[in-house]
Amino acid sequence: MASKPTPTIDPREAAHFGTMAADWWDPNGSSAMLHKLNPVRLHYIRNAIDHHWPQGSGGFRPLSGKRAIDVGCGAGLLAEPLARMGATLTALDAAEENIAVARAHAEGQGLTIDYRATPVEQLDASGFDLVTSMEVIEHVTDPAAFVRALATKLAPDGLMILSTPNRTPLSRLAMITIGESIGGIPKGTHDWHKFLNPKELTSLLDEAGLEVTDSTGLSFDPRYGFTLSANKAINYLLTARHRRD
Repeated sequence: MASKPTPTIDPREAAHFGTMAADWWDPNGSSAMLHKLNPVRLHYIRNAIDHHWPQGSGGFRPLSGKRAIDVGCGAGLLAEPLARMGATLTALDAAEENIAVARAHAEGQGLTIDYRATPVEQLDASGFDLVTSMEVIEHVTDPAAFVRALATKLAPDGLMILSTPNRTPLSRLAMITIGESIGGIPKGTHDWHKFLNPKELTSLLDEAGLEVTDSTGLSFDPRYGFTLSANKAINYLLTARHRRD
């Protein structure tokens, strides 16, 4: 029997995020920044879903009849809205503490989500219509292997959506110098040297047999908070699908 692929989870990263589990759902707690990011990410995801599957656009449950997986789900900030969109949802996280909180919160919301503390590389299931992984790739030990693992989970006509910080001087200032001092992001959350720029991430997706169909920046506007933007200097989101040769 062939051995399962090596996980790309960094145990130190898993432990760091596990300490945040208890107040993950507190909008003023250690995950406050994710609470602020989530509405913008959901707006992007919903637009991508409607563009990819236009027959389901306009309804409250555009993912009805579809299988989705959220990799690096934390305590479920993104997973729960995806489930409400109608997806049959699997959600993975490296920290057992996060999965425990996620399960309890989903149960309280009356949502059925298959939460697992399982590395994506070792998940037997595949053929997911939607694969999401938000702010995760910058925390793994081998980004190329991680992207390959995500690609193996994607159905032939599926949609993948990723988000991650860019590696620029501005992202270092915004996310580490300011974000981890007075911005509410716990110290030690980010290693700027592990950030990927859009060209690097696009190359990893290409090597995994995927093509990028959209890339959009995520910026901060003092008037409105986080917004989608053409400026990718701090953070960006992208969509990808299997390459159509």
